Amino acid sequence: MKVEHKGHTTIIKDTKGQTADFLMKVTHEHNTFKKDNLILDVSHDKNLSLEDVKSFSELIKLHKIEKKSIVLVAQSINYNSVPRNIIVVPTILEAHDIIEMEEIERDLGF
Repeated sequence: MKVEHKGHTTIIKDTKGQTADFLMKVTHEHNTFKKDNLILDVSHDKNLSLEDVKSFSELIKLHKIEKKSIVLVAQSINYNSVPRNIIVVPTILEAHDIIEMEEIERDLGF
């Protein structure tokens, strides 16, 4: 797991390609990151399934309570099959863009 801070966003990369272990570590250390917007990069997991993506639902709900954004970066997934409450994009740049849009929406009161 590699952690990088950029402004008001923390990027956490799964370096081992083991999504279940990565989710467990991030959930365990959520209090450390709960005040930041999060980008969770699981693009190293080439066997990522829709069920793996759905397993992030509870963490996403927990993080949204803090009124912060959480975005997954994954490349080997059918984006149309992902539930609406989970935001998945193919690149870190797109994840930053999503977070910026959500920050603007929160500032405007949406």
